[in-house]
Amino acid sequence: MAGVPNEPLSVNPLSLFSGERAVAGWYSGTARDSQDTLEFSALTGVHPMIETFPLEQAADAYARMIEGKARFRVVLTMQKGNVR
Repeated sequence: MAGVPNEPLSVNPLSLFSGERAVAGWYSGTARDSQDTLEFSALTGVHPMIETFPLEQAADAYARMIEGKARFRVVLTMQKGNVR
């Protein structure tokens, strides 16, 4: 699950010992790095491999992801009429 907290993240190391738990992070680079990647993808025809779910099925999509059944990425979609 992707997310970024607005405050420092503190983790009790003892909580990592019970069960299979981990804390991981990934530096994705600068805004220019992301732009370069998108431009390269467009030029070479690279497309993401995703599963899409309508926003109304967000709970089902989340459950699929948490259960490890999602293939690659789960993306929620919205109808244009639903945007406020």
